[in-house]
Amino acid sequence: MNTDSMNPNEPTLTTISSAAELTAQSPNPLPDDAPHVLVVDDDERIRSLLSRYLTMNGFRVTPASDAAVARAAMSGLQFDLVILDVMMPGESGLDLARYLKSQSDVPICMLTAQSETEDRIVGLETGVDDYLSKPFEPRELLLRLQNILKRGTAPAAPEQVDELCMGEMTFHVSRGELRHGDKTVKLTERERDLLRLFAGRKGDSIARHELASDESTGSERAIDVQINRLRRKIEIDPSNPVYLQTVRGKGYILYAD
Repeated sequence: MNTDSMNPNEPTLTTISSAAELTAQSPNPLPDDAPHVLVVDDDERIRSLLSRYLTMNGFRVTPASDAAVARAAMSGLQFDLVILDVMMPGESGLDLARYLKSQSDVPICMLTAQSETEDRIVGLETGVDDYLSKPFEPRELLLRLQNILKRGTAPAAPEQVDELCMGEMTFHVSRGELRHGDKTVKLTERERDLLRLFAGRKGDSIARHELASDESTGSERAIDVQINRLRRKIEIDPSNPVYLQTVRGKGYILYAD
């Protein structure tokens, strides 16, 4: 983004500079796990001011003046997010976005002019996660970056269970074996699949349609029949289940000891 010929659609340097100055009081050292942002813009003043503002708001920042510098940085560093200007000399921001998305799933926020509607559409089709039209307020950029990072936060991995205890019944997940004390209880392949599915989501309700989709020839009604058969094998009183319970209007949930 070259600012030598600024127009009303360009972000004002004054706004960014003022915001950076307001947050520049008593900066604290950034933690090692602070999000790392790559700022790609051909205008040195914009790069410098954005870098300063983001650093003061808890981001580690690496600036890049063009696509070639950005590629080199990406080859040696891991980034949590990329801020990318559309209009750059040489390789454009859109071309760089295509390359980045083909190589990784790093989130990208593009900076565009208000008149660049087609660029915004092409960018979103390319896989860009968000865009911000110029002129923009630095605070809005900060909020957008924070929202992108929240969307990209992976949920905690489910607990991996290899042994499921239900009273006197024990299901060995890896072996697919159900035992009552020292005796093996015969399971159908479908019952074994269901127990493995419940073991992977122990304590979470699973909708009937999810259970049915796991069965190539199944239906939600067939799932009810299969659950009743499974209860006869793991419950003391199948009509009053303790472990494999119905979640009214939703599906089923497995509680284990």
